[in-house]
Amino acid sequence: MLVSGTVVADADTVIADGAVVIADDRIVAVGDRENCLERYPDHERREHDVVTPGTVGAHVHSIQSLGRGIADDTELLDWLFEYVLPMEAELDAEAMAVAAELGYLELIESGTTTCIDHLSVAHAEQAFEAARDLGIRGRLGKVMMDKEAPEGLLEDTDDALTESESLIERYHGVDDGRIRYALTPRFAVSCTEACLRGTRELADAYEGVRIHTHASENRGEIATVEAETGMRNVHWLDEVGITGEDVVLAHCVWTDESEREVLADTGTHVTHCPSSNMKLASGVAPVQDYLDRGINVALGSDGPPCNNTLDPFTEMRQASLLQKVDRLEPTALPAKTVFEMATVNGARAAGFDRVGALRAGWKADIVGLDTDLTRATPIHDVLSHLVFAAHGDDVQFTMVDGQVLLDDGELQVADAAAIRERARAVASGLEVAPS
Repeated sequence: MLVSGTVVADADTVIADGAVVIADDRIVAVGDRENCLERYPDHERREHDVVTPGTVGAHVHSIQSLGRGIADDTELLDWLFEYVLPMEAELDAEAMAVAAELGYLELIESGTTTCIDHLSVAHAEQAFEAARDLGIRGRLGKVMMDKEAPEGLLEDTDDALTESESLIERYHGVDDGRIRYALTPRFAVSCTEACLRGTRELADAYEGVRIHTHASENRGEIATVEAETGMRNVHWLDEVGITGEDVVLAHCVWTDESEREVLADTGTHVTHCPSSNMKLASGVAPVQDYLDRGINVALGSDGPPCNNTLDPFTEMRQASLLQKVDRLEPTALPAKTVFEMATVNGARAAGFDRVGALRAGWKADIVGLDTDLTRATPIHDVLSHLVFAAHGDDVQFTMVDGQVLLDDGELQVADAAAIRERARAVASGLEVAPS
């Protein structure tokens, strides 16, 4: 296949009249459109206004999609323990499957080709199967909660680790490595020391398995961890082995100087979720400071109940604007940097090589966008447009691993209308009021 348009190969490379040539699951050429047409005249053709790498949602909760809008105007720990976790506890296997399908459908429709997905305690296999069926690239993990959780989610430590290992053996590396595993303790508040240390031991036992958890999202969480351990959150996680180049920590809003040194020294990845942090009034993550220290910062949407969208373009815009106003510095987090956070930085956090840019030999994860829109007129700078003006619903084409998942805005691998209808039916039966 040959996909042509204004090609944004990466944050530094824009080809005004370019093309990307795909064979099987790989990009074989990126360059001038006429040159590519001459070299590959027999390839099937697609044309889009703008062609970009697929974005990476480096912290999402696909299965929370059934709870969109159930807990607005609520502080984090109340939001979690009174609304969202009770909703998760209600999800049986069928509901979990529908929730994951809905979440992945939204990601695919809005240009996300890779996600790091924080699932739930039970029925995680349903999300793995949904990711395989819908074709998204994913680093997924069953949640572990063995200390504090509502009825239906609290589990025995050994059972949590044993089930996680079973899922690793079943799903890690399937579909030629498109689906991979992340051990997923929810956060320090809900996990015992034994669970956290067991997570590190299990990650070390399996090549390529990562760890994905929340950290230092709000001050109440930090106070709880410090009261229980005598340590600030990142120091506690470092003590029990939950830092390093195979670890992705979502949020990291409230860190002090010594914690930031730990993150930098250990190569731990941070995922910034600006819309979630604003909606829950958690605070403003020191993203520019992290980047200045050499910490890899990716971008995530978090979950539909705290956002309420999985649109990666919204997240890019929010990330840049939030740093500018927080630092009172208009040069903070420019479009180029934010685009890197949403693509190559996210791929690095997720542990996928040759993903996040359009280059020969890299994976064919590609998005095509429409710009025949009033808010896209004129486009003086395509990166500025993508970060500050584009929306997820501008996406008309999504390809992962060389497979077309979305074409002309229509899902090609499943019945999108049927997924939405099933999701409405399941959501209507959920008890979403606080207990």
